[in-house]
Amino acid sequence: MNIKHLLAYLMACSLALLLVPLQGLTQQNSDASKTAAQQVPPQRDGQHDFDFELGTWKIHLKKLVHPLTGSTTWVEFDGSSVTRKVWDGRSQLEEFETDSPGGGHIEGMTLRLYDPQTHQWSLYWATSKSGAIGVPTIGQFKDGRGEFYDTEPSGPNNRSILVRFIWSKTDTDSPHFEQSFSDDGGKTWEVKWITDQVRVSDESGKSH
Repeated sequence: MNIKHLLAYLMACSLALLLVPLQGLTQQNSDASKTAAQQVPPQRDGQHDFDFELGTWKIHLKKLVHPLTGSTTWVEFDGSSVTRKVWDGRSQLEEFETDSPGGGHIEGMTLRLYDPQTHQWSLYWATSKSGAIGVPTIGQFKDGRGEFYDTEPSGPNNRSILVRFIWSKTDTDSPHFEQSFSDDGGKTWEVKWITDQVRVSDESGKSH
C-alpha cells in the first residue's frame, strides 16, 4: 500500500469514527422528540360542558349590595331561567327573569359560544334595559368546575376590575354559580353574586 492509499484509508476511518456518535445523537434526539410528543395530552373537547344548564330552572339569588366597599349587606330574591342549545350544543341561549329588590324587573340573556380551536367558552350577558351585549367572560371547565374571567369597569370611578365566574356542582340538579370581583389584580376576591338552581322541568331543550 502506497502513502496516498494509506492516507485515504486513515481519513476514511477517522470520518467513520466521527459519524458514529453523531448518528447516535441524532437518534437520541429523534427518540426524545417522539417521547415528548407522546407525553403531551390531547386537549379535551368541552363543547358539551354546559349541557347541565339545558332546561327550565327556578333560581335563588344572593347579591352583595355594595361590592368592593367593605359592605356586608346582602339581598336575596328568586328568579327563573330557560336554556336552549344552539348549533347542536356548540352554543347556548339562556333567558333569565327576576324581580330584584330595589332593582325592578330584570330580563337578562346569556349567550354562550364554544371555540373548538381554543377549547374555551365565551359568555356574553345582556339585559332588555340596555339592549347591549357586554364583554365576554372567557374560560373553560376542568373536573366539573368552570372558571371564567374578564375585565370590566365598575364603581363610581369606573376603574377596571377583574371579574370571575365559577360554576360548580354541575353534575347535580342544583348547579351553583358565583360571580366575584377583584381590584388588586386577582390577589383577593370578593363574592358579589350567588345563584343556586333547582330544575323544574325535564323539557331540557335538548330536542330544540
